[in-house]
Amino acid sequence: MDQEQSIQTLQRIRRQYLQAKTWLYAQQSSAAVAVGGAILFKWKFEVPLLTATAVTMMVGAVLYLALRWKSLQRISLKQVAEHLNRQYPQLEDSTALLLRPAAELNLLERLQQQKIAERLQALHPDKKKAFRLKPTASRVALAVGLALALLIVYVPAASFAPAFNTNDELLIEFPDVPAAVADTAVSIEEIEITVTPPAYTGKKAYKAEQPNLRVEQGATVTWHISTNKPAEKLSLVLNEQTPLPLRQLKESYTIARTFTEPALYHLNLNGQKSAYYTLEIIPDEAPLIQISKPKQYTEILFGEPQRVSLQVQLSDDYGIREANLIATVAKGTGEAVKFREEKMSLGLNGTKRSLQVNQTLDLKKLGMTYGDELYFYLQAWDNHQGYTRSETYFVQIEDTTIVESSFDMSMGVNPVPEYFRSQRQIIIDTEKLLAEQKSISKTTFDERSNNTGVDQKLLRLRYGKFLGEEAESGIGPGGGIPEGEEGHHADDGHDHGAAEFRDKNDPQALLDPYMHKHDQEGEATIFEPAVKAKLKGALAQMWEAELRLRTSKPKEALPFEYKALRMLKEVQQSTRTYVAKTGFEAPPLKEPELRLTGELNKITPPAKRTTTENEATLPHTRAALQWLERQKIGGKYSQRDAQLLERAGQELGQEALHQPGRYLRALQDLRTLIADINRKQPLCAPCLITVERAWQELLPPAERTPQKTSTIRSKLSQQYREELNKR
Repeated sequence: MDQEQSIQTLQRIRRQYLQAKTWLYAQQSSAAVAVGGAILFKWKFEVPLLTATAVTMMVGAVLYLALRWKSLQRISLKQVAEHLNRQYPQLEDSTALLLRPAAELNLLERLQQQKIAERLQALHPDKKKAFRLKPTASRVALAVGLALALLIVYVPAASFAPAFNTNDELLIEFPDVPAAVADTAVSIEEIEITVTPPAYTGKKAYKAEQPNLRVEQGATVTWHISTNKPAEKLSLVLNEQTPLPLRQLKESYTIARTFTEPALYHLNLNGQKSAYYTLEIIPDEAPLIQISKPKQYTEILFGEPQRVSLQVQLSDDYGIREANLIATVAKGTGEAVKFREEKMSLGLNGTKRSLQVNQTLDLKKLGMTYGDELYFYLQAWDNHQGYTRSETYFVQIEDTTIVESSFDMSMGVNPVPEYFRSQRQIIIDTEKLLAEQKSISKTTFDERSNNTGVDQKLLRLRYGKFLGEEAESGIGPGGGIPEGEEGHHADDGHDHGAAEFRDKNDPQALLDPYMHKHDQEGEATIFEPAVKAKLKGALAQMWEAELRLRTSKPKEALPFEYKALRMLKEVQQSTRTYVAKTGFEAPPLKEPELRLTGELNKITPPAKRTTTENEATLPHTRAALQWLERQKIGGKYSQRDAQLLERAGQELGQEALHQPGRYLRALQDLRTLIADINRKQPLCAPCLITVERAWQELLPPAERTPQKTSTIRSKLSQQYREELNKR
């Protein structure tokens, strides 16, 4: 066998492989084309969704086959040779030699080429199929596709109509209408349901897409029905109540109702009742107020800006009509408290569904000062009747002049010197000076700043006496002897113990180093060490403030003044004294002697006993459940059973008003059972299960009653039970 024949054999094997794979891919594509064609044949482009699905399936199948064919064309003879090497070990992994010209081969390779050509011819002789694939998966796909296509073609289209109903037509089912008279009886040709939302929603009227409605609270629903013949009686029944007749126009009937609560409804056409449909209400939500800042209680300390940042997010489902802030300012203490209320707008222009508020409340503009409190809350109204009020928020400006006391009235004698208020007065003077800086001259500004620094110095020296300082000493970096009369002299009336001017042999001079004649600086015994440290820190802050006031820098002195005031307040609170609480202690009762010794002869048991029995609820539902149990056993029914199911259905409909969607399926299946009884047909088995489950859920849970049991687990339990019976 020469080389040309070997190449022809490889080409034949490749061609057979391509034909086999193409046939398998064609089977898979044919399955999708069959399903798509069946859909188009059945619905004839009447349902857009099904049409798009069918066309997509068919186009996808064609593209799949084309892509597979294109990929098969890329298979070369070299790949076929490699496949044969893997498939047949007797080819000794040398099939690729058949593709090379004999001139390029050496003697050994030519011998091997002839040998492989003979073996390949033996494995794949001419005119025989050289390649086989497993077609199981493709054949299964084709069979499933053909079966599905036949199912689509032969199953009635009416069973799929409710699921693929378009927006152009609404279908109302009448299960009570017999099939024999369906063509000659009065029927509904067209029904149009228009929903007009209330004005507060801002929506336009729209048409319903299905009989089960979900409308806004207060919406008006209009039914416009056209029939093939004039109807003797056409009414709308809401919640199994009095039927509402439809107003007849030229060739149609109409009725409009406004709904604020959910309902169940059906149509009554010449005594034939339609299936039940739900009408759910979308409630109008109240506005939502979310306050990010401030916190519910905010205290503004000394030195902090007397402003409060307000960050609020307001939202509503249909729109906020009005929103404002109500602020109440409380001034004074005790019975002299005065309240002033102000109303502040939140900047709402028009109606908005969402509003972001970022404002700053200036407490000074509200007339607040130290010790005052602010109470405020937000309120919002929507376009309807929704109203929301937020929680009350509190803002207080700290007042250091008020001494906080405990709730116990027996505690708290706190004699505070009057000059504890002076530091606050220095702060007020400094703030006033800064406010008037632009309106006064530089000389006046420096003079007033220096005078305030002198006041700060005098106050510092006053508090220094509590630390044993009788003269200005090393407080701060600029400590030294004060000017004027505040220094010490040899004849100021004090015994200073200046031993250097006395005789060294004087016994008094020898004892002076060991005697305590005055509280020395750093060793004062008026306060405890912790309190003394706070007071010393306050004096250091006063020194820093004085230094900046003296150098005409009052703005830099303010932080030190505030810190000194805070530390003084802490010292003030630390020096409070308390009186132990005393009270009357009653003697102990003689319980063992008096317990259970009262006279019981005047206590009589009640002479009249009344017993009440709960009336049976849902009697028709209970009777219908008993009827269902009999149906499971015998399966016979009479025409009177339809009336029983009607009454039980009315009870189910009344209970289903709160959750219309929950019992809708059960009411529809109940209507099917009534129709089967009227037609004297076998009852729908799945409908019986659905209705029974709904009625069982409707009944209240049974009361638990004690049950007599004769089971004794052990002899000890039996003996215990006998002893109880004896007593």
